[in-house]
Amino acid sequence: MPLHSLQRLAPTAVLGLWHRTETVADLWPLLPPGCAPIYRALQPATADANRLGQWLAARVLLYRLLPEIQLVAAETWLENDAHGRPLLRGPGPALGAVAVSHSGEWAAVLLSARGAVGVDVEVVRDKAQRLAAKFLSETEAAAAARTPTAAHFTLLWSAKETLYKLAGRRGIIFKTQLLLDAFEPAASGTIPAALWLDGAATRHRVCYCQPAPGYVLTYAFFVNE
Repeated sequence: MPLHSLQRLAPTAVLGLWHRTETVADLWPLLPPGCAPIYRALQPATADANRLGQWLAARVLLYRLLPEIQLVAAETWLENDAHGRPLLRGPGPALGAVAVSHSGEWAAVLLSARGAVGVDVEVVRDKAQRLAAKFLSETEAAAAARTPTAAHFTLLWSAKETLYKLAGRRGIIFKTQLLLDAFEPAASGTIPAALWLDGAATRHRVCYCQPAPGYVLTYAFFVNE
């Protein structure tokens, strides 16, 4: 079941999920013919078959989303800037914002015609819990101790990854600049959050859910009206 879901978050923002069951050879023909040569030149040189499959699935998903916000799929492609951040390229004016994530069998793309976006999908594992002291503030860590599971700590890590992508800049300190308010954990919901940049905070809500057992998805978007 490749295209799992397509969700309109706002008139100018759409989120897509792809459940990858295809091989790399299956995915190449799913790209628009004019874009396949571009991606063959951009594909990660050191990626193994699994990683390349994740990378391609995200790009195939992009072309399912582009028509939803009236971008021209045949003339648009995705590449990374010098810092590894995804950008939409193509002729004409600025094409909007995009965030990409993939983990295990899942790929997620959040696309907006304007504003900032962030998305993250993660396999649940104990790594986030082991490294919690590196990315959680003291207040966040105290709250997290009440739900000491790998799934909960993976959710907290994913939420901060989403905020980091929303910020769109390097050098951010997760413990002090990406802050999560207290919330009641559930299968899906929202986490109130603050993003501190240049001495000022902006408020956001990080949405989360479980696209499949053993996975967590978080996303956030900020639309400039």
